Amino acid sequence: MSSKPPADDSALQARRRFLKGLAAGTAVAATPAWGGASLGDVFADFFQKHYQRMTAEEVAAALERIERKAKRRYDVAIECKNTPPQPGVVYGYAINISKCRGYRDCVHACVEENNLSRDTQYIRVVEMEEGFEGLHHANHYYDHELVPAPGKYYLPMQCMQCDNPPCVKACPIEATWQEPDGIVVVDYDWCFGCRYCMTACPYQARHFNWGNPVLKPDEINPDTHYLGNRPRPKGVVEKCHFCIQRTREGRQPACQEACPTGARIFGNLLDPHSEIRYVLEHKAVFRLKEDLGTEPKFWYFRDN
Repeated sequence: MSSKPPADDSALQARRRFLKGLAAGTAVAATPAWGGASLGDVFADFFQKHYQRMTAEEVAAALERIERKAKRRYDVAIECKNTPPQPGVVYGYAINISKCRGYRDCVHACVEENNLSRDTQYIRVVEMEEGFEGLHHANHYYDHELVPAPGKYYLPMQCMQCDNPPCVKACPIEATWQEPDGIVVVDYDWCFGCRYCMTACPYQARHFNWGNPVLKPDEINPDTHYLGNRPRPKGVVEKCHFCIQRTREGRQPACQEACPTGARIFGNLLDPHSEIRYVLEHKAVFRLKEDLGTEPKFWYFRDN
């Protein structure tokens, strides 16, 4: 499940630097204090290597720069970590749709945990009508006074963390890849927002960041990760990353902790004693669009 560093294609890198340079130049010209960065930080960002090519010293400098810019922009002291994958761990998710009541607590917890702009949501909960099959019958925008509505059931959707991710193949500059623990991540400083990955994703799980999140200091989660919920520049594509800042430290994702009905089950697929392994071995599970060969690490099941 590991991935090799991007090929050393000088033409590709030159194109990427040119495009990013245009964006950086625009930001310098139009935004006071260069969008929360000093002029030195702007140039350091411009010449920053791909995450997979950086030395430990270069990563440390990048983390310090991220923290410094967040302080300037939001007046909040954040910690940006670089916690690596745990050995012997591949993450997976399962949802008991018999227990999901459509409350969307998971959606709100994800937004707060991952420093999302309030018009971006990594998780969608769709309403399905009993007796119908297929997402073309789903209601993505239900707004009942009370849920669950009679005769309805609810299906949360987010990044499926595919074992064969088409989004990774679509990226022309390899700004997105799969980590050894199965999480598909994005180097936000390398992405230049072409959105090919969004087109390739059959689950509509990637989101283009049209602007910097407008957040108040008390809305910022200071516990961040380079490949996760750190402040992202505008004009890049972002997605669910299984709360990498939490899960790589042995904690549960924010959406799992917030679920009031216990519908969400997250864990290590390589651990034969984990709850998710029990579900996969004893329940009738299914995956969305399995015929596409994406091999999602995201399953659904019912109690009966």
